[in-house]
Amino acid sequence: MKEQLENKSTPLFPISTAAELLGISVHTLRMYEKEGLIVPFKKDSNQRRYSRADLERIQCVRRAINEDKISIEGIKRMLALIPCWSIMKCSDKEREACPAYINMEKPCWAYNLEDNVCAKMNCSECEVYNSFVECNSIKDYMKQNWGK
Repeated sequence: MKEQLENKSTPLFPISTAAELLGISVHTLRMYEKEGLIVPFKKDSNQRRYSRADLERIQCVRRAINEDKISIEGIKRMLALIPCWSIMKCSDKEREACPAYINMEKPCWAYNLEDNVCAKMNCSECEVYNSFVECNSIKDYMKQNWGK
């Protein structure tokens, strides 16, 4: 049990608790999920569970909206720039059929991916989704790869 509490990706909090911890409404959390900004773990009963990493991601989204005045659409576009195909080592053939690679309108985890390496994966456990929990990790990644 101690390991689960120490692991940031362990889904612990029901939606009402997550909302209370974040100081936002349950409706707002559901809207973030619908917009593809977060991917909470879902139990077999379809109940959502949020990890500490999910809460950090949501705090990052909230800061971007409230302090930086970035719209949800803008956040989705920025997250769409994460080169998931490179991180997941997709083949050229997989890229050609991948809407996340072709469209780049929203993050890869917001698409219903069928014919590629991601089709059988749970997005909430994906390396791409989990490697960008903190706001600075996205900035740092982009600086390393595109900025000088």
